Amino acid sequence: VQLQASGGGLAQPGGSLRLSCAASGSSVRIAVLGWYRQAPGKQRELVATIAATGRTTYADSVKGRFAISRDYNKDTVSLQMNNLRRWDTAVYYCLVRLARDYWGQGTQVTVSS
Repeated sequence: VQLQASGGGLAQPGGSLRLSCAASGSSVRIAVLGWYRQAPGKQRELVATIAATGRTTYADSVKGRFAISRDYNKDTVSLQMNNLRRWDTAVYYCLVRLARDYWGQGTQVTVSS
């Protein structure tokens, strides 16, 4: 499985960004897809996941602001981030979870005025 993330960049507090990740591999459609993030000096943490059934989970810190979705035809997972806060600043990593975890290369999200 290979992943290629895109999106991210700089946003002002209260602004929006969208991340996308394209996954390749024969089992992606049955995998759990997700996003994690890692801020400087902190451990990598869960942002959101979406199962093959479409069931989603979110970190409490992003509930109501972020939305994860997946395209079963294109094997992509996206993260719409609204009402961004400074503490959302981090490197965001996409994930494909099968028997093991596969990670994308990370994309920087910076929230600053």
